[in-house]
Amino acid sequence: MRRFLPQTLPVWVLLIVIAGLLISQIATLYIVARDRDAANDVVDLYRLNDRAFSLVQLMHDATPEERKATASGLFNATYALTVSDTPAVTSSIAGDDELAELEDILVGRLTKFGITDARVRRDPATRESDAPGGAIMNKDVGQVERDLLVLAADFAQSDKLTASLRFADGQWLNFTEPITPVGPILSFDSLPLYVLIAGLVVMMSIWSLRRLTAPYRMMETAVKRIGHDLKSPPIAESGSREIRAAAKAVNAMQLRLRDYVEDREHLAAALAHDLRTPLTRMRLRLELLRKSPARAALAHDLADIESIASSVIDFAKFEVTEEKAERIDFWSLVEAVADGFEEVSFDHDGTRPRGLICMARPVALKRCVTNLVQNAVTYGKKAHLSLERSQDTITLAIRDEGPGIPQAQLDTVFGSFVRIEQSRNRQTGGLGLGLTIARNIARAAGGEISLSNDPGGGLLTELRLPLAA
Repeated sequence: MRRFLPQTLPVWVLLIVIAGLLISQIATLYIVARDRDAANDVVDLYRLNDRAFSLVQLMHDATPEERKATASGLFNATYALTVSDTPAVTSSIAGDDELAELEDILVGRLTKFGITDARVRRDPATRESDAPGGAIMNKDVGQVERDLLVLAADFAQSDKLTASLRFADGQWLNFTEPITPVGPILSFDSLPLYVLIAGLVVMMSIWSLRRLTAPYRMMETAVKRIGHDLKSPPIAESGSREIRAAAKAVNAMQLRLRDYVEDREHLAAALAHDLRTPLTRMRLRLELLRKSPARAALAHDLADIESIASSVIDFAKFEVTEEKAERIDFWSLVEAVADGFEEVSFDHDGTRPRGLICMARPVALKRCVTNLVQNAVTYGKKAHLSLERSQDTITLAIRDEGPGIPQAQLDTVFGSFVRIEQSRNRQTGGLGLGLTIARNIARAAGGEISLSNDPGGGLLTELRLPLAA
C-alpha cells in the first residue's frame, strides 16, 4: 500500500489542496441546493396565497353560475381552475405543518370575502403534458422564446399544490399551482466554469508549491553538485528571503568544506614532498655501503617509501592543482594512453567513432584513463578496450583477463589505500589509490566508474562520461 502513496512533500500538499477543494466544492453545492429548495418552497407558498387572494376577490360577489363561467374561462392545463359543490382536496387534515399554517393564513386573510374553509395538499407530477417539444427543437425559434418554452414544459411536468376554498354559500373553488421546478446545480453549461475554476486553483497551488519548495530543491541540487565537485561555483544568493538564506548557508558550508579538505591535502602533499629530501640523503649514503649485506634490503625499502610519497603527492595534487575543464576528443585521449601499453588492444573493427567529445580537465582525465588501463594490465595481464556512444553518454569499457574481484568487494576497492592484493610488494599490490583517484576525476567531470565481473572471465571496468553540449 505504501508504494502507491506519494513520496515527496509537494505531491502530498497538492493532494491535500485538491482534496480540500473537492470537499469545499461539494459542501458548497450541497448548501446552495438546500437553501435554494427552502427558498423555492417559500416562493411557491407565496404564489399560491397570492393567487388565492386574486381569485376569491374576483369571484366572491358572483353567483355560483358566474363563478363557474369565470373558472371555465381561466382554466388551462398548467393552472387548473374549477368551481364545484365538492372540494378537490377531500381531507381536512393538512399533509405537513407548513400547509396547515398556510391554510390558517388563507382563512384569516380571505374571511372578509366569505371564505370559511381552506385546504391545501401537494400532488406529484403526472409527467403528462402538452409541452411543445417540437417548437423547442425548432432552429427558427429565438433564444428567449426557446427559454420560455422550456420553462413552460418544466412547469407542466413539475409537482403541484392543489387548493380548495369554500365560499359562504357552500361552493368550492379548486385550483392548482405548479411548484417551481428546481434545475440541477451542475449542468453542461455550468460544468466548464467549475472545471476552469478548479483548474486555476490547482495551477496556482502548483505554482505556489514550487515557490515554497524551491529552497529544498536548490539545496538538494547544490549538495549533489558539491558531492561531485567541491570546487563547483557557488549558487546565486537571489530570490525570497528564505531562498537567499538557504543559498547563503549552502555556500558557507561549501567554503568551509573546501578549506578543510584543501588544508589536509596541502598538509599531505607537504609531508610527502618533505620526505623526498631525507630520502635523497639516505639514498646517497646507501651508495657508500657498497659491500654491506643490508644494502639491497635498504634500497628496496627506500624505493617503497619513495613510491608511497609519490602516490600521496599525486593524490593530493588532484584537488590542489587548479586546471580548467576543456572540450576533449575522448577517442584521441584513450588512443594516446593505449599507445603506452603493449598489452592493450581495441575491440572494434577499425572504424574510429566520431563525436566523442566531453568536457573535463585534460591532464586529470588522461590520468584517470591511465590508472584504469594500468590496473587492468597489472592485475589482468591484458586489457581490451572498447568505446561507444549512447544518447548523451560516452562509455569506455576495459576488460582484462585476470581473476576478477569478489562480488562483495566491488565497491570497497574504490576506498583510499584499499588493495585486493595483500602482498607487501608494491609492484604487485600497489598502494590502493589508483581507483580512488580515477573515480574522483570521473565524478568531477560528471561521470562515473563501475566495476563488474565479466561473464567470460576477468574484470570489466566501465567509465561513463557525459557528452559535451
